[in-house]
Amino acid sequence: MKDIKSIDAIMLREMVNAGASLLEQNRDAVNALNVFPVPDGDTGTNMSMTMMSVVREINSKEFQSVGDAARALAKGALRGARGNSGVILSQLYRGFSKAIEEYETINPVQFADALKNSADTAYKAVMKPKEGTILTVARVIAQEAVAQAQREPDNFYALFDCILTSGEKILARTQEMLPALKQAGVVDAGGRGLLIIYTGYAAVLRGEKIDASLVDMSSDVATMSEFEDDHSDIEHIEFAYCTEFVIQNIRANASDVDISALRRRLNRIGDSVLVVGDLSFIKVHVHTNDPGTALKYGCELGELDQIEIDNMLVQYREKMANTPPKKYGIVSVSLGEGFSAIFKDLNVDSIVEGGQTMNPSIEDLGKAVDSINAENIFILPNNGNITLAARQVAEMSEKNVVVLRTKNVAMGIAAIIAFREDVDVEENTLRMNEAAERVRTGTITFAVRDSDIEGMQIKEGSIIGLHNGEVTVCSDDTHHVALELMQQIVTDDDSLITVYYGEGVEEDDAQELCDKIASKYDMCDVEVHWGGQPLYYYLLSVE
Repeated sequence: MKDIKSIDAIMLREMVNAGASLLEQNRDAVNALNVFPVPDGDTGTNMSMTMMSVVREINSKEFQSVGDAARALAKGALRGARGNSGVILSQLYRGFSKAIEEYETINPVQFADALKNSADTAYKAVMKPKEGTILTVARVIAQEAVAQAQREPDNFYALFDCILTSGEKILARTQEMLPALKQAGVVDAGGRGLLIIYTGYAAVLRGEKIDASLVDMSSDVATMSEFEDDHSDIEHIEFAYCTEFVIQNIRANASDVDISALRRRLNRIGDSVLVVGDLSFIKVHVHTNDPGTALKYGCELGELDQIEIDNMLVQYREKMANTPPKKYGIVSVSLGEGFSAIFKDLNVDSIVEGGQTMNPSIEDLGKAVDSINAENIFILPNNGNITLAARQVAEMSEKNVVVLRTKNVAMGIAAIIAFREDVDVEENTLRMNEAAERVRTGTITFAVRDSDIEGMQIKEGSIIGLHNGEVTVCSDDTHHVALELMQQIVTDDDSLITVYYGEGVEEDDAQELCDKIASKYDMCDVEVHWGGQPLYYYLLSVE
């Protein structure tokens, strides 16, 4: 192998292309590691699509320095970030880019330092970072890489041996850190995706062919004999019945496709799904609210035996009764699956579905507050029509409940990011309200009837844009409305624009709009996320 002591822009591009290619080849295998069947559940797909955006950006032109190439990496990742895993990946690239932006080439020490800054940046971007996730994998790899580079400052081969070895070790330990991974018998999907990218990097340095066989993921999923389902570790019971059974005497015309189909069907009715075995014997585990349906699915493949159904709510209540309350809890109202996934990633304790056309009741909000074992609880109504109901809950509750001044989900996200565990209730209330009120938003929907608003002729079905609750733009083109709203909202002091696209909007259309906004407001970072909100094509957030 050629002795490589520095990486230039050309080699960095080749490494990134290789990492993206290897991740795409292993995308389905990474998806299979997901714990929950949530909208952001396809971690492999989300990370791969984020990497495709990175590849497009870094291949768009020739770069003279590694710093210029790294800035392209960060820009591409930010523009194409998809899902929670993609957003975290974009923050990793952002930190990496910042660390090397002034360099023509980088040596092992500088590369390791960039990995350290990468992990630090990603941690800061998450309000309550959880150990056992991609963040942990990135952090431990970076720490080990820095130590290795100090030992051998001119040896890239030794550095990447350290990166991959330490990565595999910490990835295997993620099950010990995060109960949800232990429940599902898998390692963290995002951590595995990151390691695959780094494996692609290493292959280029070593002159190896990029091939899916480079990645051994055989130990990422536990066998049933290794699987330990400890219900006492579960923080929140969404699916009440732990259901286990064996399928034997499997029907003669069954195939491996039927086993995969069983796994998919179980994922639709529950979580913590494990289906292991072959056409002679299959062991099944699932947490579900419909154990009868799970058994029915199993019966379609063969005979059932060793059936066990446990009510985990009983254990959960006992645990809650004996567990002292934590200091803070957060309830957030959400109006779309994408936003709910974002709030879940931000460690909101209870998410209440509702929005403009379906306001949650006082009872709904009260149940959410009662479900949280905390002394102080913040409610984010995220809609002016919900604030009064939230205040009623605060008055009736025996807990200290604070209703924040969030009028939409974008304000709610900003408020949660401003939350700090280590300050008192009054300071948190001030911080979160101030953060929410710094956010300015525009929404895009359609007119339900003909109308005339201050001389603006609006026809039924026209695309309309609202700023501060007032209709200020009307057109037949969604993108035109969005760009007009941006002119009304964006100021020279702003640094971040976020585009949340709603139910029925194609991702490509959202990305095209994001690119138009980014080209017009190059002083701002522009992000695009799936909100999944009904009725509103886009929610635009500026801060």
